[in-house]
Amino acid sequence: MSWLAKFNLNILFKRLGTFRATLLLLALIVTCLYCGYRVGNFFHAYQQQTLEQQQQRLSSLYAELDEKVKHINTLSVELEVERMANQRAQNLVKEIEEKQFQLKKQLAFYEKVVAPEKEADGLVVDDVVITPTASANHYRFRVVLVQQKIRKRFAKGYVDMTFFGSMDEKPVSLSLSKVSSIADKSLKFSFQYFQIIEGDITLPENFFPEKLVLTAVLPKGKWQDYNSVEQNYAWPELVEPIAESTALILD
Repeated sequence: MSWLAKFNLNILFKRLGTFRATLLLLALIVTCLYCGYRVGNFFHAYQQQTLEQQQQRLSSLYAELDEKVKHINTLSVELEVERMANQRAQNLVKEIEEKQFQLKKQLAFYEKVVAPEKEADGLVVDDVVITPTASANHYRFRVVLVQQKIRKRFAKGYVDMTFFGSMDEKPVSLSLSKVSSIADKSLKFSFQYFQIIEGDITLPENFFPEKLVLTAVLPKGKWQDYNSVEQNYAWPELVEPIAESTALILD
């Protein structure tokens, strides 16, 4: 700024004259104004361009946000529809199970009247299921026993199975002890209302099962007389496919 302090208009006017000095000052002022105007226009155009870019980006973000909101709303509606469908399916399953339970009660009553051999002192074989495993010829079984009579004492006994089929084109019967290592105590039951007995069996490779005979025995004891119930099941009706046993209702 030292050169500006040394600048003296009087000297300039003396050297150039009043007219020339005035013209020079006007030229400098006009030049400064023009340069300032051009610089201002440049920054204004830059700011305008930046503002337009930001507005375009903002519009794009708003449009993307609208699409996301629409997508979320669509997913929410689909989720609600799936939830309602799943609830209806659960209610339907519950209704079917209730109807099945009532039918089983009616069937048990009629069987007791028409076929008393299917129950022993109130003891009924409610369900028998054979489920194949991932291993060849290896199965899991489940037996559900129900006591229909209203009694305070427990029903005590055991179950046994015999598998009938063919092996090497000859009829063969296999006892449970030959196809399973299940302990005898696991086949015993002692219950007041119901009990589930489960275990594993491995059939011979060349054995083709055709029928299962299940026997539930009530040995003679202090509080019960000897009795037994025997049920015959066709093998195809017992075997539960793996896909069906693990299926989930989604709709």
